[in-house]
Amino acid sequence: MDDTKVVNVEEFQKENVAKIVKEIASILEEKGYNPLSYRFMCLQSHYRSQLVFSYDSLETAQSAYLKLKSKVKSLNKDGELNMELINKYDSLFKNAISDDLNTSNALTILFDLLKDDSLNSSSKLYLVEKFDSVFSLDLVEHEKEIDSELLSKINELIDKRNAAKKDKDYGLADSIRDELKEMGVVIKDTREGTTFEII
Repeated sequence: MDDTKVVNVEEFQKENVAKIVKEIASILEEKGYNPLSYRFMCLQSHYRSQLVFSYDSLETAQSAYLKLKSKVKSLNKDGELNMELINKYDSLFKNAISDDLNTSNALTILFDLLKDDSLNSSSKLYLVEKFDSVFSLDLVEHEKEIDSELLSKINELIDKRNAAKKDKDYGLADSIRDELKEMGVVIKDTREGTTFEII
């Protein structure tokens, strides 16, 4: 009997990469880091260069990432879009990405536009949203309404997970985190406590 299995190499690689990414995210969250800070750190280097990882460099990246998020949060949609400057920065960004996926230069352009006083807040926000469709750093927060019943359920599960972690029942803690994720809730363990985000 021929029990040879046909393996789709591309699908196999995708599944393994997804598994590794999930494991890395879990480790970072357990240590109180936002996985997006790690993404931000990676984007600061060229993908062809070897990335030397350390928690010190991750700490620096997380600090810069949170400052960036804070800056973007201060923006609003007041004022008309300045399409001339928007097109200028959009062209610079596309050139950076087209240059062998130079995300480091693309990030520099993002920081430059945020410092540009000739750009109003609305134009900056427009560009940030557009650029973040490439970076996937969740720079622009879109508030979601949460009904009280769902909020109560989320907090109940977070409390159970925290109790499980305290009892060193990490299997239960992981299963609760997965349950929350299936509900569209991503939790983050920080030094100040556990926070959550609806995705």
